[in-house]
Amino acid sequence: MIVCIPTQENRGLESGAYPHFGSAPAFIFHDTETGETRFRENNNQHHAHGSCNPGRTLMGEAVDVVITGGMGARAVEMLNAQGIAVYMAKAGTVQSNIEALKNQELMELTIRNACGQHGMHGGCGH
Repeated sequence: MIVCIPTQENRGLESGAYPHFGSAPAFIFHDTETGETRFRENNNQHHAHGSCNPGRTLMGEAVDVVITGGMGARAVEMLNAQGIAVYMAKAGTVQSNIEALKNQELMELTIRNACGQHGMHGGCGH
């Protein structure tokens, strides 16, 4: 399974999870089967609010799961349409969030509980 987690720094699995998907400076891509971890800068970081294109943001990477501190409903919907599940990150590192995912401790984000819905801006980052 390929997991994508937004981050600010390149410290591999010890990188901190960034609070919001679209405005993240970079991403960690981790393959849970091979243990391979890749870092890529976000080439779509500076976009107008509400116009995040997750397909462009993921830069053609094959991803099964995104773990993020927050994401807008439209972006969640676009990723789900591509078969990518989205989960709410916990404070901590990429590694701790991958472990939480494996232990089924993360809440799945849907269009109903994404940023911008029902006043949910706490935990949605920027």
